[in-house]
Amino acid sequence: MRIVYQDTKKGVIEVVPETLDDLWHLSHIIEEGDLVSSLTSRRIQDSTGERLRSDRGIKKTFFMGVRVEEISYHKYTGKLRATGTIEQGPEDLVPLGSHHTLDLKLSNSVKIKKDRWSKWNIKRLKDAMKASKKPSALIVSIEDDIADIGIIRQYGIDYYGPVIGNISGKRIIQKNRKKAINDFFKELTETIEKFKEVQAIIIAGPGFSKGDFFDYLNQNNPDMAKISLLESTGAGGRSGIAEVLKKGIIEKMATEGRIANEIRLVEKVLEEIGKSSKTVAYGKKEVTQAVHAGAAETMLVIDEMVKNRDIERLMDQVENMGGKVMIISSEHDGGKQLTSLGGIAALLRYGL
Repeated sequence: MRIVYQDTKKGVIEVVPETLDDLWHLSHIIEEGDLVSSLTSRRIQDSTGERLRSDRGIKKTFFMGVRVEEISYHKYTGKLRATGTIEQGPEDLVPLGSHHTLDLKLSNSVKIKKDRWSKWNIKRLKDAMKASKKPSALIVSIEDDIADIGIIRQYGIDYYGPVIGNISGKRIIQKNRKKAINDFFKELTETIEKFKEVQAIIIAGPGFSKGDFFDYLNQNNPDMAKISLLESTGAGGRSGIAEVLKKGIIEKMATEGRIANEIRLVEKVLEEIGKSSKTVAYGKKEVTQAVHAGAAETMLVIDEMVKNRDIERLMDQVENMGGKVMIISSEHDGGKQLTSLGGIAALLRYGL
């Protein structure tokens, strides 16, 4: 994420999203009532009355601003859309006051005007800028001739695969088996190469397949081998990927460790609840009481609740009393578990 213009007096910030993670951040920063402007394209029909039925019009690209009524982010397509009434744009091309959906795209500037920028919105923008400078990581979980891939993003994990080989048992002629293994590893390597932004790879799984793949990389793709790390897990597939995250391997490689940290914090909350501990609170009512008592040491809030003004005031109060606030993504399993607890929880300094 890059900030290209900022005028706090007018409440205007213009940014350029550079990754899918940036679009995800913007989906939580842009709110109903904001004025959002970006490039858009429309087919303009001939209005002279002489248009042929087959004429599809001329496609024109221009800046348009809409007063946001709905914002939606589609994780699997990477599309961020802002729907609302048109307030800015060339009047000869678009009727002001009509409805339009802006597709906010990578590398296109997005201008956001708010009546009020909360410090949490500003913090999110700054976090996105910092995160864009960090290397992203990829986890390859191999068991026998099946490999699943987990791409670490700020909002959670995108899964890719599985990549499946056609490796026969050890009793088959060794020559054919070795070729099948090489073909599997070659296909897996080519799949990983598609993710050009990745600067760290964790090769995980039970058994010997992960080590064999690492040896293959050393011989055939030494550059990829240099950024790879081996890690043993009790299972392959997505379970193996989850195990790597819980171990904190991502942090050790100086990559995006926020997700793993969030998952462990939620697990800590669940652990305290399981012990019937008095040093944990969950649900809006209990957490509010803990915050007002000055007992909240770490407050966890699901990202979808941050736009709530009451929750925002609680977050400010926790920080003013020397506590920490963690905004938890709703996209990963930890976030879903926090949602089931009411979307908000707190680890306390002392029991209430």
